[in-house]
Amino acid sequence: MADDARTNRLGAYLKARRGLVTPEQAGIPGGGVRRVPGLRREEVAMLAGISSDYYLRLERGRDTHPSSQVLDALARVLRLDETERRYLHDLAEPRPRPRRRHTPPERVPPRLHHLLDAVGVPAFVEGRAFDVLAANDLATALSPRLRPGQNRLRSLLLDPEEQAFQKDWTASAAGFVAAFREQAGAHADDPRVVELVGELSLASGRFRELWARHDVRVLEGGTTTMVHPVVGELRLHRDKLPVDGVILVLYYADAGSDSAEKLALLASLAGSPAEP
Repeated sequence: MADDARTNRLGAYLKARRGLVTPEQAGIPGGGVRRVPGLRREEVAMLAGISSDYYLRLERGRDTHPSSQVLDALARVLRLDETERRYLHDLAEPRPRPRRRHTPPERVPPRLHHLLDAVGVPAFVEGRAFDVLAANDLATALSPRLRPGQNRLRSLLLDPEEQAFQKDWTASAAGFVAAFREQAGAHADDPRVVELVGELSLASGRFRELWARHDVRVLEGGTTTMVHPVVGELRLHRDKLPVDGVILVLYYADAGSDSAEKLALLASLAGSPAEP
């Protein structure tokens, strides 16, 4: 993360988000040549009902404690959804914490290792920066990138095999980067977060583009489509369950579906029993 973005996260977020709102979306005539994409500072201020000077102080980090009413007005002008609005409030109202808090290492509880061995679906444990901390054999059979020591975000952005594995790689990449920013919000100074942002900023142009947008999203359960090199297309549901500071992730198919049969084939190839 650049130093100014790390020390003035509220201002960086406001600047990035106003660049994504067109004058037409805000109800402002867009005629004439505009030097910047999106809304000008004075336009945001006018629409939010605050002075241009005050908004400039917010964006430049000279005032970092706007009221909740001002934040909600800015969220409305910038067309933020509920997740983005909460993120904006968190930037302006950070939770108190010790100056140099030590981030404890992420550990997988022993019971999760037992669960991974017992559950009959692809399952793995991930950390706050999408590091894979543990996985069962069926998860590794689903994707070799789902093994301890791998990082899901790095694989998605830098590994051509993972990109081919995701049927809609463009949407997956955007969603993961937005979820990473949301998760990193409370750990902005975590050395692992800083390291990963630095690595991906140097290695991936797509990451730089997405990171500059400041999108935030909660990556929860859902349904995704993967293209496995052996069994072909799989439509799987995904659940993410928090357990003692880590996340248990499970993939499973609808009972009796074509994808369920393909998972059973993968399990037989991996030597693991699949869930009936």
